[in-house]
Amino acid sequence: MEDFLDVNTTPNNSLTAPPSVLLTSSIITTGFSNGNEINRISSLLVQHVAGTANQASGQDVYNIRGGLDNQWQFEQYAGVLENTNTLITVANTATSPAYSGIAKLLKAYNFAMVTDLWGDIPYSEALQGLAKLQPRFDRQEDIYKGSADVQSLDALVKEGLAEIDQQSTLVPSAVDDPVYRGDLAKWKRMGNTLRLKLANTISRKEPALAKAIIDEVIRGNNFIASNTDDFQVPFGGTVGNRNPIYDFNGVNVTGSVAGQRELDLTLSQRLLDSMRTKNDPRLPIYFNTVPASTAGSTTTPLGVFYGYQNGNNIAAPTAKANRSKYNVYFTGNAGEAPIRLLTNFQRLFIMAESALILGTSTGGSTVQGLYQDAIRASMSKAGISNEAIETYFANNPSVVNLSPATDDATKQKNLNKIITQKWIAWVGNGYEAYNDYRRTGYPRLALVLNAQGDDPTKIPKRFVYPASESSGNAANAPNPVPGTIEPVWWDVD
Repeated sequence: MEDFLDVNTTPNNSLTAPPSVLLTSSIITTGFSNGNEINRISSLLVQHVAGTANQASGQDVYNIRGGLDNQWQFEQYAGVLENTNTLITVANTATSPAYSGIAKLLKAYNFAMVTDLWGDIPYSEALQGLAKLQPRFDRQEDIYKGSADVQSLDALVKEGLAEIDQQSTLVPSAVDDPVYRGDLAKWKRMGNTLRLKLANTISRKEPALAKAIIDEVIRGNNFIASNTDDFQVPFGGTVGNRNPIYDFNGVNVTGSVAGQRELDLTLSQRLLDSMRTKNDPRLPIYFNTVPASTAGSTTTPLGVFYGYQNGNNIAAPTAKANRSKYNVYFTGNAGEAPIRLLTNFQRLFIMAESALILGTSTGGSTVQGLYQDAIRASMSKAGISNEAIETYFANNPSVVNLSPATDDATKQKNLNKIITQKWIAWVGNGYEAYNDYRRTGYPRLALVLNAQGDDPTKIPKRFVYPASESSGNAANAPNPVPGTIEPVWWDVD
């Protein structure tokens, strides 16, 4: 009888994926989740792009309630977070702490993204399957700082870094690690840069804690210090493997809205004005130029661009050739561009900001030096030549130089410069720019035209929990559900 019942068991159909497969999936899903709907909404809110059709036009005027079930459930909790959790278990069983350590870095990054956007979230009791179908919502403060029964994100990252240092029976290969090709030293630099990012996020709310972590990482001197070590997730040019920015706004879609997604987004006039006045050489790298005859186009020495005022109710050009859309730097020619998550320019901007505001170590440089190196790193990453970078610096001393004065008003002016340049550098990753805007209030963003949403006088401060979570976990979900204008814990507003 037992042999008869075993007929549906096959050794070729394993119930548990090996660490190599789980790692690849976790990395790719991390990049996809960041670059998909989360990126589109946050990029609209920080006015990198403007919404001109379909759901993007509603999100552009702050109607961001509803939806996001796919992002919350399938990309995050049942997607990358479940995969990293499983990878940790499988790797420990296989005595492979290298895989487990990397999984914990990815898990921390993704949990940070979820809590940064939604606030209090299922965290310490999440990912337990049938054992805990309705996990509690942990406070964002506890997720970042830790408590008696909640491990902090920073502690999770440090635990992952310690495991990467241990002896492993199995280690990632170039095949299953699409980012660092199995180079564990680069994963350690990624983890330490993640620690800088997490500390920077809470630096307004918990300056002493943030300073201690940032100084510790700087003393360790083992962070991303070169563009070649950036944590960026690669994609391919085939259907099912394409960069989500390209897949959404770069190709035709089929069905009743055939072709319309190509017309959903275009360059924000706010960003265009900020870059063109200084002849920023990244502008034609970020967005394509248009024919000079395009209505509403703006001519610069770098070409002709079409920008759209966020919230405008005037129809944008219907021909995509007449719109300035994301260029190949963000999309690739066929969707093969990477999604950039943790970068050298980000690390330099963080060090410049924290040295200015918190008094952290400059690592042997100066605030001015870190700031200028960050701009150079961003431009170099975008493919700008050293000659063009130096020309930009020579022509824009008011942009690239900070004031030596140390009074509070001058510090804020310098901070405005740092975050504004970081905002420009982060085009293509709206999540990071949205975090910085909420933390600092910089750059100064005007309300969009015809604003709606929960409060048309305020830029949204958070995402709203999807209905599936509010109803499916009603015993634990916040009630009433926080609206879009309620700041998250680390946002001192």
